[in-house]
Amino acid sequence: MAKKRYIVVEGPIGVGKTSLAKMLAAEFQARTVFERVEDNPFLPKFYEDPKTYAFQNQLFFLLSRYQQQRELNQQDLFNQSTVADYLFAKDRIFATLTLSSEELALYQQIYRLLNPRVPKPDLVVYLQATPEVLYKRLKKRDKSYERDISPDYLGEVAQAYNQFFFHYDESPLLVVNTSEIDFVASSEDLADLIREIHNMGPGTQYYIPLGSR
Repeated sequence: MAKKRYIVVEGPIGVGKTSLAKMLAAEFQARTVFERVEDNPFLPKFYEDPKTYAFQNQLFFLLSRYQQQRELNQQDLFNQSTVADYLFAKDRIFATLTLSSEELALYQQIYRLLNPRVPKPDLVVYLQATPEVLYKRLKKRDKSYERDISPDYLGEVAQAYNQFFFHYDESPLLVVNTSEIDFVASSEDLADLIREIHNMGPGTQYYIPLGSR
């Protein structure tokens, strides 16, 4: 099995991407790359008025993620493992959900220029959870700009993620159902996942954690 130098943890809002990325980085002695969500000045405005601020919000995220990925590409991915809490390609999920047809056409032109220049991960770990679980996790972490997010919107996001990753084939993909387990609270769940990552081969694999069996 080839060593996985660049691992990405993905999933909808509130699923636990960043927490798991930190734990995997500690396990693999890897550096971390975290999405700069709080740096986006349009995000709180977007949640208050999605139609007005969707394009500015999405373009800021696209360019910010691209800059991060270019910095990563300029570093030596072969000498040090890296774990990130987002996949550059997933930016299209939110663009499709929030932009008008004219805005999406312009966005797609910009995305197609940028995407070939970013590094592709050796493994994507896609975390799934039901909208109900996502909503509870958001309420628990209680970030101010997320307080107005509705269960219906979370359902749309979760469905869009499932659709996106159903067709994703750019990297090996490990799909993990997290609705009934907690990697932060359970060292056994985490150890089981790490074993699965070590054994991961090419293509897509679906993994049901110990706590869900």
